[in-house]
Amino acid sequence: MLSGAGLKVDGAVSSQLANVVGAASTLQRRGYDGCWTAEVAHDPFLPLTLAAEHTETLDLGTSIAVAFARNPMTVANIGWDLQDYSRGRLIIGLGSQIKPHIEKRFSMPWSRPVRRMHEFISAMREIWACWADGTRLQFEGDFYTHKLMTPMFTPEPHDYGMPKVFLAAVGEAMTELAGEVADGVLAHAFTTKRYFADVTIPALQRGMARSGRQRSDFQVSCPIFVVTGNDEDELAAAAVATRKQIAFYGSTPAYRKVLDLHGWGDLHTELHRLSLAGQWDAMGMLIDDEVLEAFAVVAPIQELAAKMRARCDGLIDRVLIGFPASVAEETVLQVVRELRGGPPA
Repeated sequence: MLSGAGLKVDGAVSSQLANVVGAASTLQRRGYDGCWTAEVAHDPFLPLTLAAEHTETLDLGTSIAVAFARNPMTVANIGWDLQDYSRGRLIIGLGSQIKPHIEKRFSMPWSRPVRRMHEFISAMREIWACWADGTRLQFEGDFYTHKLMTPMFTPEPHDYGMPKVFLAAVGEAMTELAGEVADGVLAHAFTTKRYFADVTIPALQRGMARSGRQRSDFQVSCPIFVVTGNDEDELAAAAVATRKQIAFYGSTPAYRKVLDLHGWGDLHTELHRLSLAGQWDAMGMLIDDEVLEAFAVVAPIQELAAKMRARCDGLIDRVLIGFPASVAEETVLQVVRELRGGPPA
C-alpha cells in the first residue's frame, strides 16, 4: 500500500465524442496519470479510441463498462484492439450494474453476479491467451462458453500484452473477487476512509490470499468528492452541491452499510423517505458537516493536496478528482504535482 508515495491522479472525460479530444489533451497537459469514461448515456469504449489517438502518456480506462450487457468475446475484441492502438495503456474497468438494468434496459440474463463476473474475466483472459499464444480456445463455464476460434477470426498480434482489468465493487463478495482475479478495484465515491480500512481493504486481502497475490500487484482506485475553492464563498457553494450528491447515494439501500458503520443508519431511513417524495433539496440539508467531512475532502485550494494525501495514504493508489472551473490552470498543475509526489513550486 501507499505510504507517503505519490498518488496516481486521474480525471474523467465526457463520453460525448465531440468533447473527448480537448478533455483528454487537457488532462495530459496538466500532468494527470489517466482518463476514465463512464457508461451512462454513451458507449464507454469509443471515446478511448480518440483519447488514445491524441495522447501519449495517459492510462485509458472505463469506469465502468457494464460487463453483463456484453459477453467475454465482445469485450476481449474491443480490449485487444484498444490495447494495441493505445500502445499498452488500456484499463478495462468492469461493473455488474444491477438486475433491473441488466434485464429491462439491456435485455440480458442476470444471475449470481459474483460467480458470473469471475467467469466473465476468466473467459476473457483465456480468449486473449488464445490470440497471443496460439493455444486452443476451450473455455466452458456455467454462464459462458467459448470453444470456436479459427485463423480468420483471430486478430493480428501485438507487443503490449493483455489489458489490465479493474473491477467495480461495493459489497464484500465482489470486493473479494476483485482481490482474487482483477488487477485493481474501482471503489465507489460513497466510501469513507473508515469503510476502506475496516471493510474494503480486508475484503481485498482475503481475495488476494485465495490467489496468492501480493498487494504490490494490485491498484485501488477511487473517485473522491472534493469541496474546494479559492475563498469561503466558493467553498460554501461547492459544499451545497456535494451535500446533494452524498444525500442521493445515502438514500440508496445498497449503500446503507457505509452509513451503518458510522452509526448513521437513521440518516439513510430519512433520506430514502425524502427521495421517494422527490424532496432532493431537503435531502442535501440533512448532510451535516461531520457527514460531509467523512465522505469528502473539504479544504481551500492551497491545502487540498495535503488533505487529499492524508485521506488516501495507505489505502488508495489512484484517485479520480475534478476541479471547479474557477480554479486557475497553474493552481491545478501545482495540486496535481503535489498529489503525485512532487514538491511544492
